[in-house]
Amino acid sequence: MNAPGHDLILVGGGLANGLIALRLIQAKPWLRLLVLESERRPGGEHTWSFHDGDLSEAQHAWLGPLIGQRWPQHRVIFPHRERLLSGGYASIFSRDFARVLEEALGDRLWVNTRVARVSPDRVELEDGRVLYANAVIDGRGPTDSAHLTLGYQAFLGREVRLGKPHGLQEPILMDASVPQQGGYRFVYVLPFSHDTLLIEDTHYVDRPEVDASRLRSHIDAYAQDRGWQIVDTLREESGVLPITLAGDFDAFWQDAQGQPRSGLRAGLFHPTTGYSLPQAMALAERIAELGNLDAESLFQTIHAFAAREWQRQSYFRLLNRMLFLAGRPERRWQVMQRFYGLSEPLIERFYAGRLTGADKVRILMGKPPVPLGEALKAVRLNSPQKIASTSFGIRT
Repeated sequence: MNAPGHDLILVGGGLANGLIALRLIQAKPWLRLLVLESERRPGGEHTWSFHDGDLSEAQHAWLGPLIGQRWPQHRVIFPHRERLLSGGYASIFSRDFARVLEEALGDRLWVNTRVARVSPDRVELEDGRVLYANAVIDGRGPTDSAHLTLGYQAFLGREVRLGKPHGLQEPILMDASVPQQGGYRFVYVLPFSHDTLLIEDTHYVDRPEVDASRLRSHIDAYAQDRGWQIVDTLREESGVLPITLAGDFDAFWQDAQGQPRSGLRAGLFHPTTGYSLPQAMALAERIAELGNLDAESLFQTIHAFAAREWQRQSYFRLLNRMLFLAGRPERRWQVMQRFYGLSEPLIERFYAGRLTGADKVRILMGKPPVPLGEALKAVRLNSPQKIASTSFGIRT
């Protein structure tokens, strides 16, 4: 029996594990902690954003050193609706996240480290070394599961410098006035300075695919339509986020076989928007409060946390089924256009995942923007088996 050389190993240096590490360094500075990252820096190439209402005041204060940009309001654009909303919005840039994590962890962060296998109390590296710990948390991103039915949010973003000032005062979270091209498509724009922007082309689609060349051309066309001349591309980010339609929670976690997980690998994200920072923050706080960080205690804690989130999010999965399974894909924008006609406090609670019973009724009131028969059918398809037995082309 090998004595553990570490109290806790975090496999993957993404958002969820990074926040866990930072909270533990503050709460338990004596902890023998190790973070393993396969790339040269933690965090990858990402911009993580959130609404002010997603987090508590204490969480805002704690995240302060990581936040790269804040805006007091944001805008959405649809074919028949444009609206400026007063809710604040903020972004964390992966370069800042990496710097803070590197400074806090020092030699407790191993980069360019490839992992072959993970178990609850050990990590086998591709170079043959084996690391032992009281517990290991696997936070390497989403994994395929036969127990979930998913749609996808596929995106590619470019941070660009323009030849002239763009004139934007606030971010555009959704510009769905663009051609839809077989699924709900919108452009997401974050203004960083008077002449720099992140322009992201986003599609809610049935398959986890990113056609990088096509999305780059979309960004060029969008900039041209807005009268913006791109003179330089500073960086690029892309990805595919899962959008949960239905699932068997117990079977999904049985597959984990006692392995503590975090972030997208634990299914911890907003099921409709794909935003993961609020849940990552809440899980990091919960883990930092634990008195015992052995593998079994961590697994039980994370499983219980995920179970509460899964139960709380059942309504959002219903909405996702209506978005993906009811009506024609190129008309999905109508669902979101209608939603953004509701009150600002309701919209804020939606993003925070804290809808009231009255909110849920209000969202579904009136004539639905999709065929009623298909909407009712989508509501009843509440398991992967039921969806698989239909003609809907959604991957399970």
